[in-house]
Amino acid sequence: MVSSRMTSEAAIRRFADMVRTGEVAEPYGEPRLGVDLGTANVVLSVVDGENQPVAGAWVHSTVVRDGIVVDWAGATTVLRRLKDDIERRTGHRFTRASVSIPPGISEGDTKVFRNVASAAGLDTDEVVDEPVAAARALGISDGCVIDIGHGTTGVSILSGSRVLLSVDEATGGHHMNLVLAGAYHIGYDVAEVMKKDPTRIHEVMGVIRPTLEKMASIAEAALVGFDVPAVYLVGGSSSFPDAPDVFAQRLGRPVIRPAEPLFVTPLGIPMKELSDD
Repeated sequence: MVSSRMTSEAAIRRFADMVRTGEVAEPYGEPRLGVDLGTANVVLSVVDGENQPVAGAWVHSTVVRDGIVVDWAGATTVLRRLKDDIERRTGHRFTRASVSIPPGISEGDTKVFRNVASAAGLDTDEVVDEPVAAARALGISDGCVIDIGHGTTGVSILSGSRVLLSVDEATGGHHMNLVLAGAYHIGYDVAEVMKKDPTRIHEVMGVIRPTLEKMASIAEAALVGFDVPAVYLVGGSSSFPDAPDVFAQRLGRPVIRPAEPLFVTPLGIPMKELSDD
């Protein structure tokens, strides 16, 4: 988990700034690399020996769909390019990385993620479930993590840093685009731009609210029988201002959305448990 030298919230904000600006921090100890092959973005993260953010890189990509690598060559090319960029900016050569996977995918699909890393010149240090990575960045070991990605909504219940239950269903930012495209009779790509336009956010929210409510119902079903201490909402598609309230109303409990929810999971991938020494 993130060390006390920087709070979880501050570390997430810092990492987001690094991804966007290309800034690099001086590491304390040996830097570690994390790889997030997402449905909408590929993100690389670097943390130091105290789990503090050092650098990041990202690119929009559609090499993964519904938790499965659908463009192996494209994924390898993107990963190699981002790795080269990170190495150039940090002055450190990476030969190993931790790789995240969506919850509930098969062993065969997990192997594909490892193979993509290998083809980009990276041995896999650890395969990390996305909700576990998010929990590391958030500095929590117990609770519920809801990760709204581009293709799916993942819900994971954690206790003592162990995943008790993971559910991943096909409702995400992609489905928001489809709803907007249908409502306004516009193309999918135009809908994607509209969804991200800050001047139209309230208008968009009025159209996609039923989609968010469906996501909340997925979480509600997953939480049956669990009394969790807190619920955390992460993932780029949770960025709408009213998203936490939609989930809180459906779940009947407070929902915490950290700063920069898109970058929570990527930051946590290379993090390691720190000793108390």
